[in-house]
Formats: sequence, C-alpha cells, structure tokens
Amino acid sequence: MQSDPMDHYDLIIIGSGPAGRSAAIQAGKLKRKVMVIDANERLGGVSVHTGTIPSKTLRETVLNLSGFRERTFYGRSYRAKDEISADDLKARLHMTLDHEVDALEHQFNRNHVHTLRGRARFTAPNTVEVTGDAGTRMTLTADKFLISTGTITYRPDDIPFNGETIVDSDEFLDLARIPRSLIVVGAGVIGVEYASMFNALDVTVTLIEPRETFLDFIDSYTVAEFTHQVRDNGMSLRLGSKITKVEDAGEHIEVSLENGRHVRAEMLLFAAGRMGATSGLGLDKVGLETDHRGRLTVDRKTYQTSVPHIYAAGDVIGHPSLASTSLQQGRVAACHALETPTLPESPWFPYGIYSVPEISTCGMSEEEINERGIPYEVGIARFRETSRGHIMGLHHGMLKMLVSLKTRRLLGVQIVGEGATELIHIAQAVLNLKGTVDYFVENTFNYPTLAEAYRIAGLDAFNRMPIPDEYKAPAKPSAQKSAQKKAK
Repeated sequence: MQSDPMDHYDLIIIGSGPAGRSAAIQAGKLKRKVMVIDANERLGGVSVHTGTIPSKTLRETVLNLSGFRERTFYGRSYRAKDEISADDLKARLHMTLDHEVDALEHQFNRNHVHTLRGRARFTAPNTVEVTGDAGTRMTLTADKFLISTGTITYRPDDIPFNGETIVDSDEFLDLARIPRSLIVVGAGVIGVEYASMFNALDVTVTLIEPRETFLDFIDSYTVAEFTHQVRDNGMSLRLGSKITKVEDAGEHIEVSLENGRHVRAEMLLFAAGRMGATSGLGLDKVGLETDHRGRLTVDRKTYQTSVPHIYAAGDVIGHPSLASTSLQQGRVAACHALETPTLPESPWFPYGIYSVPEISTCGMSEEEINERGIPYEVGIARFRETSRGHIMGLHHGMLKMLVSLKTRRLLGVQIVGEGATELIHIAQAVLNLKGTVDYFVENTFNYPTLAEAYRIAGLDAFNRMPIPDEYKAPAKPSAQKSAQKKAK
C-alpha cells in the first residue's frame, strides 16, 4: 500500500524487522495511520532475510538431510542424503523466506499499514526524508517515530573479506558450495550456531574465540555441558586464542594466533559481533546519540529514547537482541507512543540458541543466584534417563533446575539438547506464575516425553530439600499420653 508523499502519520516506523512489524500491526489494530519505511527490496528486515529465519531454516535442513538425529541408531556414517550440496541447503531456505515475506505483506494489508521502500533520514524532529534507489526523494511527517533498523555485520579492516572464502554472517547464506573445512571466528550466538550446524554436516570446524570463555550470559555449567557435546561431535574449540593475522592463501585460508599456532581451512566465517544500523538516519538532527556500537539507549519499560516522541526497539537497542523480545518491544512501544494502555512485558523470557545441540534458558543462572546470596538447591535430569530419550536415541541432553531453599520457588531452568527451545516454555510459565518445585512433583507429565525431564529434575531437587510441614504426617501420640488417655 503506497503512500501520498505529503501524508502525515500518527506513527512512522523505520525498519520492518520483528520490532517494526509488531509495532505496525499493533498501530493498525488501533486504527491509527501508520507508515513502515524499509530500505530493502523486500519487507522483513534482518530477521527474515539474513538472521533468525534463514539460520533456523538452515539448521533444520542440515539436520534432516544429514540424518544427524538418527546416527545413534545407524552409526556416524549414516546420511539421509549421500551428496549434500549448497543448493540443497538453499532450496528450502528460499521457500521459507518467500512464505515469511508473503505472510508479512498480508498482515500489513489486512491491518491497513502503509509501506514505502527507501532510506529514511531525519531532517527535523517530526520530519523524515525518504530516498529511493533511483534518487527520488519525498518528505513525510508524523507525531511519533519508532526506530527499528536492526543491526549490520561488524567487518574489521584487518580481515580480508572477499565474499567467497572469507565472509561475514550475511554473506555466509549465499555460499556457492559446502566447504570441507571451516574456521568460525567469534563464539557468540551466531558463531556457535553456524559452527555446530556445519559440524553436523561432517565439515571440519574450528571455532576461535579470543576470550577464555564464551556465551557468558548462560549458566557456566550449561555451557560446559554444551562444550562437551560439541567436542564429542568433533568440533575443535580454540578459546583464549587471539588472532594476529588472517591470510587468503588461495587454496586455503590461514589464521595465525597469538600463541604461535596456525589454523587452516577452505573457508572462514567472521561472526564476531554486529553493529546498530543507525548511520545515515540523521540522528544529529533530532538530538540523539548512539554508543560505540551504533546502538540507541531507551527506557526499557516504554522504549522511549531521550527524545520523547522517538522510540527504538529490537536489536538496535542491544541485549538481548532476540526476535522474540523484539516482537514484544515493538508492541509495547507502539502502545505507549499511541497512548494506549497495554499489559507490560513479563519479567522472565526464554533465551534460545539454535545450535546443535540447542541451548535454552529462562530465569537466573547459578552465578546470578550466588551473587544475590540466595540459598538454593539444584535438580538435574539427563535426557537419557527418560523413556522418550531412549526411543529417540539420545545419549546427551540435560535439564537443570534451580530452586530457592527458603521459598521453594523456581529460580531458573537451563536446558541443553534436543527440543530445548520448545521445552523451556514450561519453565517460563512456572517462573512468571511464581510457582514452586512442588508443581513438578505433584503434576503428571505425558509419558513418554522429554518434558518428563522436568519431573525428574524436580524430584532430584525436592528429595534433597527440607520437607514442608504441610507434607509431614501428623505426629503420633507418645506412649505416656496413650496410657493416660486409657486410664481416663
């Protein structure tokens, strides 16, 4: 739905990723006049085209074609498809992306959301200038604005990117062939996901991280469990390894490390961070500044920037940088901007990492609990302890539950293994409802399921905790009192 260039809007949204999408649909449902401006050829933002949806689609395709899930039964050499090509991986990817864009366009049309392709730049507090590919320009005005432009890849000058064998995470999706060996630089979420995916394809993968630890926002015991599993799957991890040089040697890529070691591979994926996509927005015209990584600072309850009529949401405001949280942020921002009461965001949200195996957490980690000085107990369940785990042939997988000794309330859950990102929502519900470990002991779970791991972990913690008075049997009268009662 194109717009008259002189139109005035209740809300103009810059960027059509998850935050912009949910904000636009919310504004449309409130029957407000809303415009979404996006610089890309198709709607959806990073999430649809180079981020969340492509990477998760690629993961599912890898696991299906490689037969990775069945190797416990049929051996490590088993494959569902003998020769897997880059085209095999990309075929399903394009089908999924086309569907996502079609669904988004339908949602916008149904909710009377106007869209405009072009690059937006503030020229005054309530005015943006939009430049099209052909150099055409138009001016739009609005009462409120939402910046949801997402992020771009971080590309340091000392990495000789060539778009084929030395690539960033956006370029990686266009790979012409599957390499026999791969170096991944950066053990953040993106690096860990791609490294473990291609390791499942039997590509020789080396993951390099300059710090001694990785995924530091995740419970360290959980990361250790994940590390054990990926190493068992054949991945090489080089932690605490600073890179001094990356060289394109033609037949291979060579990485020199500070400790004197060298790593060679056919391809290198540089996935060490992303930057807020805010350059060129003309933020100086409205008095906004970004941090050193191009991110905006907002009030985390309303998503207002320091300029009251301008909001920001999604990856452009930094952690947690999840599509799921961005969807919520956009909704809340739109409601506040349009002065409409709404439910606030829940305090506990799940964090999902779509690696092989998956990692998902909700609530506090052991480190956070210890920092707060809360007495607690731990319950652990291994997926191999469940009947469903036996049926699926799972040798690995773990659910860890943290429980307050004082209140018995659930404090946090961490899961590593098959279906972790689905299973975590049980923990999310119990946490937000302020439930206790008793819930997992008292309730029946479908059998056989992986969700039964909650009951196993709950019992593991419950059996090592003091028994509540209400669960204790009534005390039997002493022999002396019984004799006195009979005498009377």
